[in-house]
Amino acid sequence: MSLTLRLLAVMALLLPALSQARNLPDFTGLVEEQHPTVVNISTTRSNDGMSLPPGMEMPDLEGTPFGEMLKKFLEEQQRGGGSDRRGQNEEPSSLGSGFIISADGYILTNNHVVDGADQVIVRLSDRRQLEAEVIGTDKRSDVAVIKIEAEELPVAKIGSSENLKVGEWVLAIGSPFGFDFSVTAGIVSAKGRSLPNENYTPFIQTDVAINPGNSGGPLFNLDGEVVGINSQIYSRSGGFMGLSFAIPIEEAMDVAGQLRETGQVSRGWLGVVIQEVTRDLAESFGMATASGALVSQILPDSPAANSELQVGDVIVAFNGSPVNTSSALPPLVGRVRAGADADVQVMREGNRETVVVNIGELPQADVLAARSGNNQPHKDDDKLGLTVIEPSEEEREAAGVTENGVMVTEIAEDSAAAKAGIAAGDFIMRLDGKVVADLQAYREITREVEAGSSVAVLIQRQSRPMFLALRLPE
Repeated sequence: MSLTLRLLAVMALLLPALSQARNLPDFTGLVEEQHPTVVNISTTRSNDGMSLPPGMEMPDLEGTPFGEMLKKFLEEQQRGGGSDRRGQNEEPSSLGSGFIISADGYILTNNHVVDGADQVIVRLSDRRQLEAEVIGTDKRSDVAVIKIEAEELPVAKIGSSENLKVGEWVLAIGSPFGFDFSVTAGIVSAKGRSLPNENYTPFIQTDVAINPGNSGGPLFNLDGEVVGINSQIYSRSGGFMGLSFAIPIEEAMDVAGQLRETGQVSRGWLGVVIQEVTRDLAESFGMATASGALVSQILPDSPAANSELQVGDVIVAFNGSPVNTSSALPPLVGRVRAGADADVQVMREGNRETVVVNIGELPQADVLAARSGNNQPHKDDDKLGLTVIEPSEEEREAAGVTENGVMVTEIAEDSAAAKAGIAAGDFIMRLDGKVVADLQAYREITREVEAGSSVAVLIQRQSRPMFLALRLPE
């Protein structure tokens, strides 16, 4: 092969890579313009040692380069960071990030960065270190507002997470492991993610590298606008594994506004316990697709209890916004102010109906848990494969059941009930859309159930209601 042909072959191999490189975004202008709006935050707590944010447990990295880096970071934190006024009983205990939202010194960060801090120190991009006052924190959203005494500060541009598209480039600036103003980039992996114990935040999922110290820092789009606050990672090692989660900026700014005005946050509350709609449940409710939020319980003395909402309703839209999954409902409800009316569209017995609910204010977590019930629960063989009995008052009380229902004592092996997941000790409250008032009602309902059909069964297990789809054999 001649030299010319060889050169042509090499060029043919390089052209796709060169073309791809030309299409990659240039972040330099964005970083130069926006990095002065990002701050480093260090805190001290009395005798609590060094701690990492929730979900970021310390991994065993001894003997690895990453472990050496982490060791140096912790040693540096113990030597310095914070103020010279730190007492003997105070130790550096947290390092995070934040960004400036007003020229007079208001800063947005994560609650877990400043939670329980005795002192908060903010380091600006020009190397100034200023002590900050915690204006307000909100544990549910993991958002906090702090304030430094300064003027004419550079302010971050606030954008919109609603306009983000999956696959879009995003960029983070923060202080991972104390390395100030580090820049990492990636793409939006998903939107509207619901995480355990975080029902009211529809997280933005990205693959941007986030590590301890990035928490509270901004997530930018390519226009240099903040679209989220980097808050959590999913990790089995304590380090970055490609799954990062950011709080949408709309929610963060709403929380920040309330904290600045009143020092606390108010959220809307519907007062229902919901679950996902499976394919079998959708069929039993006469729905073409498995979508929406299925109401399995209406809490007493709640807005839902004072409305026409019913157990068994499938909420498919809230104030005009579609509810495709159960996790989509809490954030929509949370944004509504207490006292406002909301239009709730439901599927009921195969028909779409609209119920108007006057939204209440979300109670504190302990009050909410008490209303939901946390008690521990504790003849006739039928075509469902169940043996049920009339429960005693003691059994009802133990299960948190006030009225109606029969209790399951045995389940036939390989029966429809066993395949549906019904267990001994469950209380059957509804069957095929009908209330199971007692043993006689249960017998009448089961006699009418057709072979080969799929029926919804509302059970109560450990004081928690749950719908199951039960498919009868032909």
